[in-house]
Amino acid sequence: MSNRSRRRQQKKVSQSAEKIIPNTGRLKFFSDAQLCSVHDASLQILETIGLSDAPEEAIKLVCDNGGSLTDSGRLTFPPKLVNKAISNLRKSFRLYARDKDQNLDVSGYKVHTGTGGASPMIVDMSTHNFRQSILSDLYDASRLVDKLDNIHFFARPMVANDMKSSLMLDVNTAYAALVGTSKHVISSVSDATNVKTVHELCLVIAGSHENFYERPFLSLNINHVVPPLRFDTESCKVLIEASRRGFPVMVNTFGQMGASSPVTIAGCLVQTNAETLAGMILAWLANKDVNAIYGARPMVTDLRTGGMAGGSGEQSLLTAASVQLAQYYNFPNSTISGATDSKLPDNQAGYEKALNLTLAVQTGANLITQAAGTQAGLMATSFEAYVVDNEMLGAILSSGKQIEVSEDTMSLNTIKNVVEGEGHFLGQSETFKRMSTDFVYPENADRQAYEAWVANGEPNINTNAKIKVEELLKGHRPNYIPNDFDTQIRKQFDIMISI
Repeated sequence: MSNRSRRRQQKKVSQSAEKIIPNTGRLKFFSDAQLCSVHDASLQILETIGLSDAPEEAIKLVCDNGGSLTDSGRLTFPPKLVNKAISNLRKSFRLYARDKDQNLDVSGYKVHTGTGGASPMIVDMSTHNFRQSILSDLYDASRLVDKLDNIHFFARPMVANDMKSSLMLDVNTAYAALVGTSKHVISSVSDATNVKTVHELCLVIAGSHENFYERPFLSLNINHVVPPLRFDTESCKVLIEASRRGFPVMVNTFGQMGASSPVTIAGCLVQTNAETLAGMILAWLANKDVNAIYGARPMVTDLRTGGMAGGSGEQSLLTAASVQLAQYYNFPNSTISGATDSKLPDNQAGYEKALNLTLAVQTGANLITQAAGTQAGLMATSFEAYVVDNEMLGAILSSGKQIEVSEDTMSLNTIKNVVEGEGHFLGQSETFKRMSTDFVYPENADRQAYEAWVANGEPNINTNAKIKVEELLKGHRPNYIPNDFDTQIRKQFDIMISI
């Protein structure tokens, strides 16, 4: 059997299995008392130190609700306001997809993995050279991810460097993602005045304001803080405007441990938590019904160089700890995991991603961004890595399933029958039945016997992944925006891509 035929046969088996959405939360790195201490320290920062560079909109919202502005211009948050917001922010909701089977339940310890980042470059599969990413690459990424089952949502992974203005970038980024996948999309807006335009684009696709408000299929990533403890003024405006318009908002904070936040995990989390809570409060004050995702995502710094060390063991621990902190508040949460420092999808990328993603899954992060396709410390996107990582995610998500212990699964009658009969379990009906439900079979990783592997040209996961990318990009050209809506969009907005 040829390698390609073998992969098609394995695909038939794997497609019959249910989509794996583990409900985990097995790993705990803090006691309740420790989490309480982190919370109390974060309250102290918000009350006594505050954040600088808040825009007027944010100052008014906070000061009208008990906050104050210090003589040095720092916005402070009293514990009463912080705790009230924590109590009233929504703890459970769905992120909607236009394909209802792809909706994301972001409650409890339910885990969903996706893309993400703002890579300025893309990896050429033929040469492995980096080049600037453009809008057509973003559309190709969205339609590729649309067919990869273990990548549950599409967060904008790269920057379209060929766009001439921030408005053109924001609108076309959202359009290229939404036209290429029916999964939930997470995009970004760089200027608060552009939120209205992206919102109008979504209303056309949704068919009405009511339809989008009830089932918003696009969320916005918003990095509202520049650590340490300084608001990004424009991003704060985006956060407030997006919340008011009904977008689900990803309230993200990136501190670099040892650079823009303390070098200890506890200190890094205290500061990052304060910064993230400030954004959650702003979103809630702007819209009491907001769907806000707590996105504390501190990163580790390689103290020898000052660069990011996203694939390190310290990063996996820091990520898991930040997820547990979000769970302390029962907040729907997101984190970054899978941000390998390797430039290519190689052995280094494999172990760095697997280590970090396994801890994030086992801790029960609701949304794991940058879980697939991202290389070089978030600087480049690889289509080949999407396919490799999708397969890796299948295995890691499978490891997050609960183990059922029951009379049926302990199989005493089956053991007795086999011992007294054939002496093996391969012919048992239970074995055949569970073959397609309890196991994840790789399409691209190689499990052939050595002789068959040699006869089939000695393939490996990377060569198979390249074939898979080429097949999908050639054959899967979706347009998830109906023609009449698309015609209206192209009259109303400056769309720069042809489908």
